[in-house]
Amino acid sequence: MTPDIQTLFSGIRLLLLDVDGVLTDGGISYSGPETETKTFSVRDGLGIKMVMAAGLQVGIVTGRSSSALSRRCRELGITCVYDDVWDKSAALAPIMTETGIGSFREVAFIGDDLPDIPLLKKVGLPIAVANAHPEVIRVAAMVTTAEGGRGAVREVCENLLRSQGLWQQALATYL
Repeated sequence: MTPDIQTLFSGIRLLLLDVDGVLTDGGISYSGPETETKTFSVRDGLGIKMVMAAGLQVGIVTGRSSSALSRRCRELGITCVYDDVWDKSAALAPIMTETGIGSFREVAFIGDDLPDIPLLKKVGLPIAVANAHPEVIRVAAMVTTAEGGRGAVREVCENLLRSQGLWQQALATYL
């Protein structure tokens, strides 16, 4: 991580996540007329829990809505969920009001595809997963080494905790 990225991470108070292609590998399986399944990384989930336990906030901004996402958010304790949102950048102001965040510079967003670009351009720390669309990578300040659904969120969570001097405290729970 470059010193510039570490500086950006140090001011983050809210981590926003896209879902399909970020928390998942982007695949969607249908197993009946109304049943949709998604696969989430357990390691990403632990990273999210560690960030939240350290006092930082995590939210979801996604273009789709699904019962699988609702369940995963309940399991992780994520209450700031904006789903079925086509214009993700328009959701930023209400999210900031809901979370009490005062500046765009205090927000990081992880995205992977074209609908994420307007929000990525607004936040203080725009992040793309390794397998993001090239246009998304172009606007990102950081690109993860891991792909979406395969540890990218965990990578960001650990960098966030380390940059804010919270890693050892978060790690102590498990040692």
